[in-house]
Amino acid sequence: MSDEGELRAERSAAAMWTGDAASQGLGMVLEDVGPGVARMAMTVEPRMLNGHGMCHGGFIFALADSTFAFACNSRDQRAVAQTCTITFLTPAQLGDRLTATAREVAVAGRSSLYDVRVENPAGVVAEFRGQSRSIGGAVIA
Repeated sequence: MSDEGELRAERSAAAMWTGDAASQGLGMVLEDVGPGVARMAMTVEPRMLNGHGMCHGGFIFALADSTFAFACNSRDQRAVAQTCTITFLTPAQLGDRLTATAREVAVAGRSSLYDVRVENPAGVVAEFRGQSRSIGGAVIA
């Protein structure tokens, strides 16, 4: 990847992170970003557990969705989610460090498709697919 593309992705992520109270409030950390890719992590806390004592799927979805957002905005073109689906494969437990890795699959005009894998130390927790839609404008002010 070009240095220019990497720099653009890092600057776009920094601009988005400044106003991203949701991701920050859930304890997410942006670990890496590049053109069309991103990686974030979050540790499962007691307040994230459901009635079965495992991580509530909404928190796993939120991690995948935030990671998707950083990947699809990494080229300094504002984009939002158009559709998203998630398949939960194994439960995440209290104390697990979840890592979500997003990658661009396809771009067609103003629409793009991304896959996000969420993992814990034991393996794959969920697979997320998101379609983004470019809404015009730049991420970097």
